[in-house]
Amino acid sequence: MDMHQATHLVLLSSPGLGHLIPMIELGNRFVSHHNFKVTILAITSQTSKAESQVINSTTTPSLCHVIGIPSPDITALVNENDAVVTRLCVMVREAKPAIKTALSKITPRPSALIVDIFCTEAIPIAKELNILNYVYVASNAWFLALLVYSPVLDEQVEGQYVDQKEPLKIPGCKAVRPEDVVDPMLDRNDAQYKEYLGMGSGTLQSDGVLVNTWEEFQREHLEAVRDGGLLCEALKMKIPVYAIGPLVRQPESETSHSTESLVKWLDEQPSESVVYVSFGSGGTVSYEQMTELAWGLELSEQRFVWVVRAPIEGAADAAFFTTGGSEGDEVSKYLPEGFVSRTSKVGMVVPQWAPQITILKHGSVGGFVSHCGWGSTLESVTNGVPMVAWPLYAEQRMNATILAEDLGLAVRPKVLPTKKVVGREEIACMVREVIEGPMRERVREVQRSAVEALSKGGSSFTAMSQLAKTIEGLKEG
Repeated sequence: MDMHQATHLVLLSSPGLGHLIPMIELGNRFVSHHNFKVTILAITSQTSKAESQVINSTTTPSLCHVIGIPSPDITALVNENDAVVTRLCVMVREAKPAIKTALSKITPRPSALIVDIFCTEAIPIAKELNILNYVYVASNAWFLALLVYSPVLDEQVEGQYVDQKEPLKIPGCKAVRPEDVVDPMLDRNDAQYKEYLGMGSGTLQSDGVLVNTWEEFQREHLEAVRDGGLLCEALKMKIPVYAIGPLVRQPESETSHSTESLVKWLDEQPSESVVYVSFGSGGTVSYEQMTELAWGLELSEQRFVWVVRAPIEGAADAAFFTTGGSEGDEVSKYLPEGFVSRTSKVGMVVPQWAPQITILKHGSVGGFVSHCGWGSTLESVTNGVPMVAWPLYAEQRMNATILAEDLGLAVRPKVLPTKKVVGREEIACMVREVIEGPMRERVREVQRSAVEALSKGGSSFTAMSQLAKTIEGLKEG
């Protein structure tokens, strides 16, 4: 196909590295497998160094390029203590004029717009411009089911969800325990709850939904949201749901000096002997929890790579907008005295950020202490690495339940880490279990399933091809 004839697709990403990366990977897939031209409109958070690096290093400009939309100044519109979800939705709302201008001026004219769940308010803009519009849920199908059913639960359930005695029932799906609900549902009086309900209803106004999972991984929940499914019938859903995953990051082609030294250290370790500890691009833990984590790693007597970020009391997502900040090597001052020197032969402490895909792909890595962000979850599973599930915020408690209870791909603390400090002995026990226990073979089975889904003729490959044909059909029509 000549480049000037290529179908043009626009992807809209809300601020945050965890939102931008899935959009970039989705764009890369459309470019490499379907010869689409892709433009990513990224509402930038302006304070994230890692986000800037990703934007600057992404893809082939002639095929897939990023246009940054500066995040609007929302200081007068939000309170200091407003949640990340509230801030994101307000940013997107204020950026709508810039989004419309960009969409109107982009050439060639886009055939479709795909937005993330925080950008559903841009769907009417696409409809106004007569552009096909889709929502990309860069998470799992169980979360999608809860998201679109939440407006119904809002009418059915009295009082706070967290105070309910019984799990929240979703037609055709696994019920959601009150303690597992997503962050915006923790307090129905919080502004983020109203925003979340808007995302759920907005998703159903689109022309279809893409979800970063695959048939064989979540068949029950996918069947529920499709024609004939109980949830689909309950909501009178009339839109297709495409399971197109697992879409995960690829290793960076250029490596820094610090990455080279890390890989050299991993090369020297025995196979599947290292546990990787990281709480994602935005996760933080308290000083007390960081201390227990350090002692737990030391007690486990296992090799480790630990991405350390300055502890913050309170919000577990405190680093969301500032990934790759300026604390630098000073993070060691937050660790127990002598920890770095005592563990120098078996562990590496990495400040702020590490090349996660490079680490998880390395043969010496045998376990991952993870916040269970869906991107990190898929990166771990597709590399055959079992996990210690350590959910912090967003839908991560649901993800941890899937991993530990439904699939047996992870162990998790007895108490939610956001509710109580997890002790060093329990941490040591969990770390030893993922390195020495039987979970690895189960993870490898899922890994093989993921490869098959994305291969030619696989379920996700087929779903993506069907979507591409629908978008191309509109262009040709």
